[in-house]
Amino acid sequence: MTDDKIRKLLEHVSHGDTTVEEAYEKLKDLPFEDLSHTKIDHHRVLRKGLQEVIFGEGKSISQITDIVRAMREKDLDILVTRVSKEAGNELNVLFPSGTYNTDARCFYIKEDLSIKGKGSILIMSAGTSDIPVAEEAYIASMFFGNKTERLYDVGVAGIHRLFQHLDLIKEARVIIVVAGMEGALPSVVGGMVGIPVIGVPTSIGYGASFGGLTALLAMLNSCSTISVFNIDNGFGAAYFATLINRL
Repeated sequence: MTDDKIRKLLEHVSHGDTTVEEAYEKLKDLPFEDLSHTKIDHHRVLRKGLQEVIFGEGKSISQITDIVRAMREKDLDILVTRVSKEAGNELNVLFPSGTYNTDARCFYIKEDLSIKGKGSILIMSAGTSDIPVAEEAYIASMFFGNKTERLYDVGVAGIHRLFQHLDLIKEARVIIVVAGMEGALPSVVGGMVGIPVIGVPTSIGYGASFGGLTALLAMLNSCSTISVFNIDNGFGAAYFATLINRL
């Protein structure tokens, strides 16, 4: 439950539209709700302005379902990351109002469509093979209320493709650049703009890419002053970009 919803709940109590007992039922699980297998951090949205998100990898479908139901009872939107196609399809059946994005491997229920960010976040991918990580960043950015644009397959192997979109690049307030192989694209973009650029290395590449380690080290050693997130961590990049976009 967001601070705005808590405020409205208290207003309903003061106006007599909601009883104290009903308000108590909605608020009793703050700061967290214990489901035995999971302790849902309902206070996170009050501390950070962004609600808790469910990391789906390693969780059973029953555990995910329990968490989703508990959060929906608090009128929270839902984002579950790293969800297999099988689990995503099952969640779609259990929660018909939700959407499963196959590329991003994310399931989400989004009712609050308001834009909270001050500018736009641009998600870029070096290659088509990097799109799954870029899509995770895109879904997370949209979920957190940012105006979000995509620009895919504009890597350094055909750098002219990038220069055709300079207007879109210069309109962004934050740019997330997703790249595997040698991980060069974030450095190029960082040298073109005067806004925060966040690099996300992917595990895409041949043997000497070492599962994304080469791209990670290349980004960490960039002379363009970029920020770098962990390998394949599109969600983390979008979360951090959201914090910047709300400053």
